[in-house]
Amino acid sequence: MIRPRIPRGRRGLLASGGALVAVAVAVAVLVSAVGGTGRTAVRRSATYPDGLPHTRVTVSAGGCGQGWTSGRAGDQVFDVHNASSGPAEVDLVDPGTGAVYGEVEGLAPDTTRPLQVTLGGGSYAFKCLPDDADALTGPTVRIAGPAQAGPAAVPVTQHDLIPPTIAYQQWIGGQMGQLADKVGALRDAIDSGDFDAARAAWLPAHLVYERMGAAYGTFGDADKAINGTTAGLPQGTSDPRFTGFHRIEYGLWHGQSGDQLRGPADQLAKDVDQLRSTWPQARMDPAQLGLRAHEILENTEQFELTGRTDYGSGSNLATARANLDGTTTALGYLRPLLTTARLPQLPRVDAALDRVRHTLDGFGSDGHWSALNALSRAQREQVNADVGAAVEQLAAVAAVCDVRRTS
Repeated sequence: MIRPRIPRGRRGLLASGGALVAVAVAVAVLVSAVGGTGRTAVRRSATYPDGLPHTRVTVSAGGCGQGWTSGRAGDQVFDVHNASSGPAEVDLVDPGTGAVYGEVEGLAPDTTRPLQVTLGGGSYAFKCLPDDADALTGPTVRIAGPAQAGPAAVPVTQHDLIPPTIAYQQWIGGQMGQLADKVGALRDAIDSGDFDAARAAWLPAHLVYERMGAAYGTFGDADKAINGTTAGLPQGTSDPRFTGFHRIEYGLWHGQSGDQLRGPADQLAKDVDQLRSTWPQARMDPAQLGLRAHEILENTEQFELTGRTDYGSGSNLATARANLDGTTTALGYLRPLLTTARLPQLPRVDAALDRVRHTLDGFGSDGHWSALNALSRAQREQVNADVGAAVEQLAAVAAVCDVRRTS
């Protein structure tokens, strides 16, 4: 199910229950949102409950990472203090490759935040990116030893994301004709009064739309018109603003007449034609493609696997399978950016998606799908577990593809 959502940045993707957690993604960072001042900032000699060594580093108008001159390997915490007059992002990087080992976003003036990292043998430096000012890289600190550093990610820039976004947008344009044809077949069946044919035509048309999931933010109001639900509508299924696929689904599976359904079917065809005609002028935001690849299955978990979008057809599992196709399509266009240097656990992402595919395919054959409420408890638990695991893995893709400043 395509749902408008509030875009979230890296911090939202790494948060759980309001607390920031360490995640084994390409950027491994624990940024606790606790403020402090220069007067209350912890000192190097203090004893810390986490049992880790702490080093205080300072960001100022003319310097970055001041206070760190020698390093040790292993788990440790940098207490990053902003002594400048404006907010800044602070990254711990490999100065040779630009790979990011940890980051603190939106560090306000006179504020201290802890940055936990695992360092191995190699060269490191702090890079400070103040708002409305050029980046500044601090001195390089070399650490000796065979210890292995934690995960790092070579930043993805807006420029990197433009080619895959354009290619994906062109793919969406190629699907528009198929969508219009299948919606036309659905409308014709309703016009002729052949409701068996209309019910058979509804699902194939709907699934074409569901496979286009990473574009929903660019569809704008058309998404609500084409694929909206009764959420927020005071009259529910009788509300005149309830339109699109689910309005027709409700009517076809609740015995409504041709007179009741012809208007919604005509409107759906018009809305699809309008979307198709305006799509060539649309512009997808490159910074959102990685986030959408994660959110498609997140929406599936929230709306399809709970049955909240079932208006009578019992096709939630078919929709979930189409959403999986949408996820893998978006991921395919991003794959050239997801190198080992950026996402070493990409094979785990693929394995998680393969498990979801195998599980869902067990409930459908020749266009016929089991209804969600026909599954046993063990089957529901398996579906939920597999999709949930894939959503967790895809959070890494969204985190890696979140655009970072490099200068």
